[in-house]
Amino acid sequence: MTRSDLVEALAQQFGQLAHRDAEIAVKAILDAMSDAMVKGHRIEIRGFGSFSINRRPPRQGRNPRSGESVAIPEKRVPHFKPGKALREAVDERTRQMQASGVALEPPTRKKSAP
Repeated sequence: MTRSDLVEALAQQFGQLAHRDAEIAVKAILDAMSDAMVKGHRIEIRGFGSFSINRRPPRQGRNPRSGESVAIPEKRVPHFKPGKALREAVDERTRQMQASGVALEPPTRKKSAP
């Protein structure tokens, strides 16, 4: 699901909400979440999950072309941990699909443009 899919779903679910207003609402929520995470805050949405910042310590890596050692600096990266209700819902849906004989394929990643 993309941001535009989310806006579309919100606009459809709430008929009184204009598409532009749904767009503004989604942008405001995502901006508030992004700002909180940039400041190092944890976001918890009960039944859905929590977003936090994980620290990746500095380490030594290798340049794949030359093989030389490269120092990789410390990073702070976003992390999502699904809540119990979401995990159970996904697990239940997976069991239903398997029982009905639907083949489960691994999710595919969109390839980014070079």
